[in-house]
Amino acid sequence: MVFPVVGGDGKPTGYEIDNSMRFNRGDAACLRKTFSGSPTSTKICTISFWTKLADPSNTDAKAIFSAIKSGVNEDVIKFMGVNNGILNGIEINFNNTGDGSMMISSGNSTLIKLRDPSAWYHIVIAIDSSQGTASNRVKVYINGTQFDTEARVEGGSVADDVALSQNYELGFLTASAHSIGENVESAGNEPYDGYLADFHFVDGQQLAPTTFAETDDNGVWIPKDCKDDLTYGNYGFFLEFKQTGTSANSSGMGADTSGNDNHFTPTNLQSDGRHITTDTPTNNFCTMNPLTASSRATFSNGNTKLTLNLQNSVPYGQVEFGNFFVNKGKWYYEVFVVENGAGGQVVFGWNEKYEDGGYFNGHNNLGSSGNVYYGDDGHIRDGSVGETTAPDTYADSDIIGIALDLDNHKFYAHKNGTYQSNGSGTGNPSNGTNGYTVTSAYNDYWTPWISKDSDNASHNPTANFNFGNGLNVPSSGNSDANGYGNFEYAVPTGYYSLCTKNLAEYG
Repeated sequence: MVFPVVGGDGKPTGYEIDNSMRFNRGDAACLRKTFSGSPTSTKICTISFWTKLADPSNTDAKAIFSAIKSGVNEDVIKFMGVNNGILNGIEINFNNTGDGSMMISSGNSTLIKLRDPSAWYHIVIAIDSSQGTASNRVKVYINGTQFDTEARVEGGSVADDVALSQNYELGFLTASAHSIGENVESAGNEPYDGYLADFHFVDGQQLAPTTFAETDDNGVWIPKDCKDDLTYGNYGFFLEFKQTGTSANSSGMGADTSGNDNHFTPTNLQSDGRHITTDTPTNNFCTMNPLTASSRATFSNGNTKLTLNLQNSVPYGQVEFGNFFVNKGKWYYEVFVVENGAGGQVVFGWNEKYEDGGYFNGHNNLGSSGNVYYGDDGHIRDGSVGETTAPDTYADSDIIGIALDLDNHKFYAHKNGTYQSNGSGTGNPSNGTNGYTVTSAYNDYWTPWISKDSDNASHNPTANFNFGNGLNVPSSGNSDANGYGNFEYAVPTGYYSLCTKNLAEYG
């Protein structure tokens, strides 16, 4: 099944989600709370959240929400690792699989796979173990559509699920340790990788997905403002991820805004803002796209950081493309050079969509048609046309700004705020002077791009991309004219960050 990209049309939804939390599995980041006292119910609850995946090709299991049932046994919701060659199915285990275990299927033993790193998905898991009919005990919805919990893949073949036992008392509703972003069975186990937004936990009610979201006039499933309409119950909570503090209180990243003050403690999360983001279901930001990498890069931090790897027999080890394409408008992004590497050239720029069976999203070679870039060895090139002057080289810790004007087909680049000359004078994207000509060779749809020109094993550069919502938190705090994005340097006049609200207006 193909799910629409929530927020993809950029139209106002009536209810805006302002923030999300970015989990990076390498940090083993999570939110933890040990509940005490009595829940409203021991058998009935609803879990609702929005998620945007990081690298779906990663084969490790990724736990979203978990709670100790007894001892080291737990209830857990997670994206599965590889199972019969299938990635990213939703898996739910109760009491460490003893009282229920299921994968989400389409009803004909075909597992549902959520693999689009550019899309936000809404997931609702509504549980009532007191139900006499087994299929009514756990109801799972993705973007408002209910899916079966009756088929799973085990040992290379499709087998029946273990239905949730009737009257099972949920670990989620037990006075015990709970975690968001890891499997609570052991610290740092199965860490999550991706974004979470608007996380509701309702104690004592099995709710429909329409409680939390609705279909707009364009047929897109969108979030709605429901907090004031809900009775959360004793263990209930609502996490909006609006704060950056590291304590379990109303100023913390795990602040509960339901009114219950069931605040979670941030663990391995930084207070500098790198984990609290503005990439949300109602304004979806561009990231780099791991699905086209072909093992040429390692992705992390919600696909905003990547390291280029050796690609044998590929002299131009080009990786990777963004997940947004544009063919008009004016766009700006920044790159923080973490490590340039040695033994070759690394470049940042834009690549033209090119699909002839050879390349999925763009053209491979530096210096060929279909790309425009600024290189660390002091080159700015428009495909095979070549450079008109030699700009500055750049190195570790430099910030590179990339501005693309597709209304006039001009390219500008700066190093630490200083725009480079095109041979006639210093570039000025705000007034449109001294830009490099951009030549379309294919279909004139362009995406952000990084490449290197060497298969030298020692040349593995690392970069943090900031499309307005990057890993490096700018000290300057510059946004575009619409108020979107957060950049170190001023966004040129008339240029915009790569997010769906701007694409709807200018793209």
